Amino acid sequence: MSTSQELKDAGLKTTLPRLRILSILENGEQRHYTAEDVYKALLDAGEEIAFATVYRVLTQFENAGLVLRHNFEGGRSVFELDDGEHHDHMVCVKCNTVTEFYDAEIEERQKRAAEAHNFKLEDHSLYLYGMCSNCQS
Repeated sequence: MSTSQELKDAGLKTTLPRLRILSILENGEQRHYTAEDVYKALLDAGEEIAFATVYRVLTQFENAGLVLRHNFEGGRSVFELDDGEHHDHMVCVKCNTVTEFYDAEIEERQKRAAEAHNFKLEDHSLYLYGMCSNCQS
């Protein structure tokens, strides 16, 4: 699907800043971006888009369901495209690297815990904080 069609499907007008930002999220080397990361990538590509615009567009993408915002400890927010696949995150407290993982056993245990407490689980997030292998050395 084309980037402009994705924007239209999400109810957003196709503007140059939205196209550029969505392109970075779709084609970048990483999956998790802070607003600052997106802004720096735009500057590196020779784009002149204000930081406030980047943040506003990312918030619009979040409201439209195109991206997910994760608020990690320390007040750091990262954005990732919402591909509809559930996963959890490990966050390095030293270098801020975010690693995605999925563990069927953890997912099942969370469902059982909710059921045991007669709790209707609608959504959940699991963030593990520690140090990645690079920062441990």
